[in-house]
Amino acid sequence: MAIAKAERLMNLALCLLGTRRPLSKRELRDSIEAYVEAFGPGNGAAGSDDSFNRMFERDKDDLRELGLVIETVENLDGEVGYLARRDSNRLPPITLDAEEAAALGLAAKVWQQARLAGAASGALQKLRAAGLPEDVDPYEAHSALEPRIPVHEAAFEPLMLACRDRRPVVFDYRKATAAHPEQRHVEPWALECWRGHWYLAGWDRDRGAERVFRLSRITGRVRSRGGRFTVPVPDVVTVRETVASWAGETADRSARIRLRAAAGYPLRAKATAVRELGDGWDELEIPYGHGLDAWLVEFGPDVVVLEPAELRADVVDRLRAVARG
Repeated sequence: MAIAKAERLMNLALCLLGTRRPLSKRELRDSIEAYVEAFGPGNGAAGSDDSFNRMFERDKDDLRELGLVIETVENLDGEVGYLARRDSNRLPPITLDAEEAAALGLAAKVWQQARLAGAASGALQKLRAAGLPEDVDPYEAHSALEPRIPVHEAAFEPLMLACRDRRPVVFDYRKATAAHPEQRHVEPWALECWRGHWYLAGWDRDRGAERVFRLSRITGRVRSRGGRFTVPVPDVVTVRETVASWAGETADRSARIRLRAAAGYPLRAKATAVRELGDGWDELEIPYGHGLDAWLVEFGPDVVVLEPAELRADVVDRLRAVARG
């Protein structure tokens, strides 16, 4: 439904921007395919006309809220028409420095593996035509290391749209320590990427608290729900701090682990102390925060938790859940 509405709004905007004279409701109804399919041509049944008028007014209000300047003009016969003059809806010249262009290029690469890859590429081409410096290529790698943000999860796009439109969602979520998924009712705030994994931050209605969900653990389809959010959405900095904490970026303690030699280089980079044990093993002291157990499980048999006991138990529980399938 969200995609169908977006297409309808786009067609209405193009009609209003492309006309040289005001168009009446009847002309717009006969020109836009979505209106014709839903209500038939103009001068239809009274009920059909009323439904169309309500939808048209909503669409017009939505376009104005998005920033489109729509004029209402009454001709000599008293008929009301609508148009969006190009000079009233023209953006000022776009100027982007190298850093801003690189940020846009990285954002577009997120969509290279999603369904809107073509739209993202087209948007950057339009920015180039509108004034992006010719010596700045947002797709070009400017160093030996090129950042990439993979998007493999099917839940990414519907959740991104739900965050944008402020729509509650329902999905099945499998915790790392659970053998079966559970249904979650969530008010989605934002999507964040940490260590190559995408996370959703939002308000869990069932638990009455903020929660962070890893997209790779969402099973099945993300379903939208009607109604409004029940709690305020925090600012983007607060949301990022929440995701960082849940993803294990915030540590307030230390943990001791055994790590197989020549393995687990990301863990070694985080270590505050390293001691060789011999027989192909090293002992590491690493920062311990929320999410460390999930990260350690990814290294499989190369890691053994020594302490604290609660971290060891959490890792064992996750490994048993994986073994159960």
